[in-house]
Amino acid sequence: MASRIVVIGGGAAGIGAAGAAKGTAPDAEVKVFTEYEDVGYSPCGIPYVHGGEIDDFESLFLAEKQTYVDAGIDIAYETPVRSIHPDRHEVVLDDGERVDYDALVLGTGWNYEPTGVPGSDLGGLYHVKNIRRAMEWQPVIERANVAVVTEASPIGLEMATALAHRGVETHLLDRQPWLLADAADPDIMEPVEESLRELGVHIHLGTSVEAFLGEGSVRSVRTSGGDIDADLVVVASHKQPNVELAEAAGLKVGSTGALVVNDRMQTSAEDVYAAGDCVELPHIVTGVPIAALTGSHAYAQGKVAGTNAAGGSRRYNQVYVPWGLPAGKWIVGGASTGETLATALGLPFVLGISTGISRARYFPGFRQIRVKLLFDPKSLALLGAQMVGGEGIKERADFLGMAIKMGATAHDLAWMENVYSPPIGALNEPIALAAQNCLARLENQR
Repeated sequence: MASRIVVIGGGAAGIGAAGAAKGTAPDAEVKVFTEYEDVGYSPCGIPYVHGGEIDDFESLFLAEKQTYVDAGIDIAYETPVRSIHPDRHEVVLDDGERVDYDALVLGTGWNYEPTGVPGSDLGGLYHVKNIRRAMEWQPVIERANVAVVTEASPIGLEMATALAHRGVETHLLDRQPWLLADAADPDIMEPVEESLRELGVHIHLGTSVEAFLGEGSVRSVRTSGGDIDADLVVVASHKQPNVELAEAAGLKVGSTGALVVNDRMQTSAEDVYAAGDCVELPHIVTGVPIAALTGSHAYAQGKVAGTNAAGGSRRYNQVYVPWGLPAGKWIVGGASTGETLATALGLPFVLGISTGISRARYFPGFRQIRVKLLFDPKSLALLGAQMVGGEGIKERADFLGMAIKMGATAHDLAWMENVYSPPIGALNEPIALAAQNCLARLENQR
């Protein structure tokens, strides 16, 4: 059993690992190193403070620093790690101090993909990640008249919505032909685009950033469609796994650029585990490795890594990726894969589509829900799902993810039981209607 466990990273994966390690081996020494001023807060909540839905940044902290002290977890703040040495079971800090370990957990997270264009070193470019920097940017946002968001990624959509809520003239740029094109289908995102435009967001699709212009601080963005003035720019580029330390130490990196781990979250090095955005895991349907998932994935993976690092035994299964986010006036979500991605991967499928409602039609506040389900053409097992609507998208995404994991078929879903209560659920469940639509299509093809 490990008596000294070192964790690098204070995000969801790192704090999850530290807590699990201490719970598994209460007498173990658990040490966390983070380069930041804080640990254990929700960066996912930052756009909603900027947008005014959440009153203050303090609400995003999950616990006070004393809580970790009381739990016996020793956290070294603003203490970067220079290198790791699995052969010596040692990490070296930036100041040269050497710290040995019995087991090491890497929760080093992610960085924004570099824009690679001139002017990337100017002031006024905001990367939404660290809560202390977010606090500093809040008054800047409040004074801004015009903002540019550089990509329609999840954080880009959330920040474009937040800025629009603030009354800032907002320009959303993306090279793709529709919003969130890497994850969602165009018909799912169409109402989101319409609602963002209604909020006043200027959407520039098929448009790439060529340079940031200004002296000292950004004043405009040069794009393939012309220059756009800007008081601030939100750089919302893709997540890039932060594996610099691990790669330098010779740990195996996979096709996504993230660390390869087994189902115990073990890396290729003895007594070294990893979790969160710095690792890749196989997709349950396609088998293709994927990385940079959500905070809930990172936290759960951290729990597995920390438990095993402390001598316990837990496993993490292949991922089926339920997801969702608000964008504009809608919520989009799904599980596993959508039509566009499945087609690109050459994955055969048959579709079931429905448009249902979130509550009884006569109950105030009901919203339409569009559901697309993908089924295996032979077994009719559920392969993926995408949805756009209002309330209930998150719960349906969770349910459909589990349905994929358990091998549910179109027949199972078509005649599923569902809650009917006018304020919270309609008579006909949209998921069931989509499955029925698939079966009807297949019947008509005979």
